[in-house]
Amino acid sequence: MAILPILETPDPRLRTISTRVESIDDDLQRLIDDMFETMYDAPGIGLAAIQVGVPKRLLVMDLQEPEEEEGPAIKKPMVFINPEILSGSDTVSVYQEGCLSVPDQYAEVERPATIRASWMDREGRIHEEELEGLLATCLQHEMDHLEGILFIDHLSRLKRDMLIKKLMKARKAAA
Repeated sequence: MAILPILETPDPRLRTISTRVESIDDDLQRLIDDMFETMYDAPGIGLAAIQVGVPKRLLVMDLQEPEEEEGPAIKKPMVFINPEILSGSDTVSVYQEGCLSVPDQYAEVERPATIRASWMDREGRIHEEELEGLLATCLQHEMDHLEGILFIDHLSRLKRDMLIKKLMKARKAAA
């Protein structure tokens, strides 16, 4: 397994619309493993293939919940191949979102609270489920990447510009 470089805004590759995964082969399994290692190392809870420069409709997530108050997190890795949102609720939820491709920047984003989604897992099994809460929000966030959309695109122009300015200032200070 390998830790892959994560693309950061304003890299134009993040605006690429990803193509369907046509086969689940050894190369895809290796990419999935590398994506999990990269996501855990970052650390993050979701990662789309395009964020590591691969324009395929693939994403990984792990909403790790602590075992106990002080205990270690229990890993719950999930793989979504060719995910689709079939429907979304009229009811919305607002989450403070961040993104590994927009490091250390966060903003409240409004999305449907509940969605019905379908996808294939890494074994090729097809799933169709109703999702809610953080899982629904995270899946929508990661699926946006597959369409070349970043969470900052859901913000007003003023908020987006302020966030990008903060990001550039932080990069300049780190250099």
